[in-house]
Amino acid sequence: MMSMAIIQSTSILVTQFVFLISLLSFKVTSSSRTEAEALIQWKNSLSSSSFLNPSWALNNTENLCSWTGIVCGTTETFDFNSFPNLTSFNLSFNYLNRSIPSTIANLSKLTFLDLSSNFFDGNIPLEIGQLEELQYLSFYNNSLNGTIPYQITNLQKIWYLDLGWNYLESPDWSKFSTMPLLTHLNFSYNELASAFPEFITDCRNLTHLDLSQNHLTGPVPELVFRNLGKLKFLILAVNLFGGDISSSIGQLRNLHKLDLSANGFNSSIPGELGLCSNLTFLALAGNLLLGSLPFSLANLRKIEELGLSNNLLSSQISPHFFTNWTELVSLQLQNNQFFGKIPSEISLLKKLNILFLYHNKLNGSIPSDIGNLGELTSLDLSENHLSGPIPPTMGKLTKLTLLHLFYNNLSGTIPPEIGNMSSLVILDLNTNNLEGELPETMSLLNNLEILSLFTNNFSGMIPRDLGKNNLNLKNVSFSNNSFSGQLPLGLCNSFTLELLTIDSNNFTRPLPDCLRNCSNLVRVRLEGNHFSGDISKAFGVHPNLKFISLSDNQFSGELSAQWGECQSLTKLQIDGNKISGKIPLELGRLSQLQVLSLDSNQLTGEIPIELMKLSLLFNLSLSKNSFTGEIPQSIGTLTDLRYLNLEGNKFSGSIPKELANCEKMDNLDLSHNSLSGEIPWELGNMVNLRYLLDLSSNLLSGTIPSNLGKLVVLESLNLCQNNLTGKIPASFSSMVSLNSIDFSYNHLTGQIPSGNPFKQANYTGNSCLCGYAEGLNPCSSASSTSSNKSSKNKKVLISVLVPLCGLFCLAFIVAVVLILLPRFKHSEKTDAYEWLLWDRQGKFTFAQILKATEDFNEKYCIGKGGFGSVYKAVLAQDQIVAVKRLR
Repeated sequence: MMSMAIIQSTSILVTQFVFLISLLSFKVTSSSRTEAEALIQWKNSLSSSSFLNPSWALNNTENLCSWTGIVCGTTETFDFNSFPNLTSFNLSFNYLNRSIPSTIANLSKLTFLDLSSNFFDGNIPLEIGQLEELQYLSFYNNSLNGTIPYQITNLQKIWYLDLGWNYLESPDWSKFSTMPLLTHLNFSYNELASAFPEFITDCRNLTHLDLSQNHLTGPVPELVFRNLGKLKFLILAVNLFGGDISSSIGQLRNLHKLDLSANGFNSSIPGELGLCSNLTFLALAGNLLLGSLPFSLANLRKIEELGLSNNLLSSQISPHFFTNWTELVSLQLQNNQFFGKIPSEISLLKKLNILFLYHNKLNGSIPSDIGNLGELTSLDLSENHLSGPIPPTMGKLTKLTLLHLFYNNLSGTIPPEIGNMSSLVILDLNTNNLEGELPETMSLLNNLEILSLFTNNFSGMIPRDLGKNNLNLKNVSFSNNSFSGQLPLGLCNSFTLELLTIDSNNFTRPLPDCLRNCSNLVRVRLEGNHFSGDISKAFGVHPNLKFISLSDNQFSGELSAQWGECQSLTKLQIDGNKISGKIPLELGRLSQLQVLSLDSNQLTGEIPIELMKLSLLFNLSLSKNSFTGEIPQSIGTLTDLRYLNLEGNKFSGSIPKELANCEKMDNLDLSHNSLSGEIPWELGNMVNLRYLLDLSSNLLSGTIPSNLGKLVVLESLNLCQNNLTGKIPASFSSMVSLNSIDFSYNHLTGQIPSGNPFKQANYTGNSCLCGYAEGLNPCSSASSTSSNKSSKNKKVLISVLVPLCGLFCLAFIVAVVLILLPRFKHSEKTDAYEWLLWDRQGKFTFAQILKATEDFNEKYCIGKGGFGSVYKAVLAQDQIVAVKRLR
């Protein structure tokens, strides 16, 4: 099998002809029999072909290379010297590859050379410049690279030069000569990176110039506009040209197509552009153009396609334009700053197919006469400030396939005439102030693929036949409205649904049965409704499903093992329902899962060890269920985990130290369980914990690890309602990001850490804590003084020491009494307790001290030192004394 190309000479029908069949280096496209039949058919069309017989015959198809006039081989091995009179060489649209042979220069009489749409690579041979008779040269759509050889400008007779769609790079343009006969020049889609090629400005016969899709920089030279007055097509799109668009552009009066899009031009649109009255195509999109539309553009009466999108243009849109632009087929002004109303004269553009005005600052209502644009196929007025109702006349746009009105301030109801727009494929009205019920006529839009109505004020039920006769419905979004009732049973009849987002409504009852068989589902959001029914029957196997949220509904039943077959799932949220039973082991197969949220259900059993295989999981939320058993030690293998919430279950055992391997964790909540043992010191290595560490309401004991002080970015710490003892580590003073701290209802003692966060903490139920915080007493001298020797603190130190010394003396007297008490010969113990003790405030007995402190109960302890403990006693008449009991 072979693919064939023809080489013709000027005398082909009289004296000779040659066929070149390349056996190597390109794709086989036909059989030998087919090629033989084609050759014989061509032969029979010649006036004289007897000299070909007998080799050209259908019984000789095994080797076409043996046929008279057939030469087989590659372009590299082809003997170009054999064809000194060849004038036309066309190998376009084959699958030839390798480099272009330099021996091609031997075809000295060649006037036509077309090697386009092949796979030639390497450099353009320098010898190409020797083909001085060449008039037409096309290397278009190959894989040529290297620089463009300046020798190509030796081809002074050439009028057509196309090197587009290769990988050619910029040469030294100063070596290039002018090409006076050149009318068509295409260097598009290459890797040219330089200023505008200078030699082009002297090619004064150019009518077609395409330099698009390169990396050319700088301004466009004035000489382009002054010298190239014959230009009909000037295409400079997708480069890096910048600066002003010269007012000299008005000299190009013959222009039909001007494309300067996707550059960096940053001037206003010159009014002189209106002089180019032959323009049918004008594209200035994707620049930095400023200012208003020049009124002179109204002179462009032949304009068919006008693209000014993605600039910084700001003005009202004059109705005068629309009275003259009656030939317009496409008008694209999107992504600018146009303001004011849409002129009603826009209805004069009877030929318009595309109208894009989105992302501007247009206001007012949609013109009612817009329904006169009967040829419209795409209408996008989104992201403006349009108000008022949707005109019922829009129903006349029966050819419209795309209607975007989202992100406006439209109000009222959807007119029932919308059902007449039978060609609609995309209808997007999201984020407006539309209200009321959807018209039943929407069920007539049987070509609809995308229906987006989210974030409006719609209410009532969805039309019962919506989707019933639609074979293409893919995306449906009703989110953030007040729809109620049951979803249409035929909404997914075609099983083509890919996206279903109807969250935050008031839908009720079970889901349509057809949803179970929608195997193309990718994204589903049903959260925030009142759906009910058995969840195991609502969904089936959805291999493309990536995201599903069923939160805050009333689904019941157990989780099906089939969820494990939804291999593309990245997010599974079923929290806030009435799901019971155990977590299916099969969820461990969801290798792409990143979020698993089953909060607030009625799930039981242990956490399946299989979930620890979900290496991409970063959010695991199982709170407020009835899970039991221990937290798996292998949870430490989930190294991407950032959010873990197991709060409000019945987990027991110790906190696994392996949690510290989850180094990315920023939120950890294990509260309200039955966890016991000590807090693992390794948790202090989770230095990315930022938002929450909550271990409250458990059975934890022992001391608080000082290593937790390394959690310097933590904002909320809750250790309340445990059995923790000992001191709060002084290292906690470095936790400067804390704004919520709770140590309440433990058995903590000693001085609290320094720093403002700890002054606002909750210490309720820890009687032996001291420090400067609400509800705590100041610490005693032994625990509060330091060795600070600076003179500026001496006065403070003295003011503290003097009263403390007085208390110490008083305590010493009491101690002496206690020591000497047995030596006295009084027989009655009660008499000893009646001994008088003196204070500067008055007198009292030792018995009164015992009674006030309940025999030195720990709850009256206000400080501890090296020699004993100090107790607070409140005597009669609110007399308060401090008593130190020696060890």
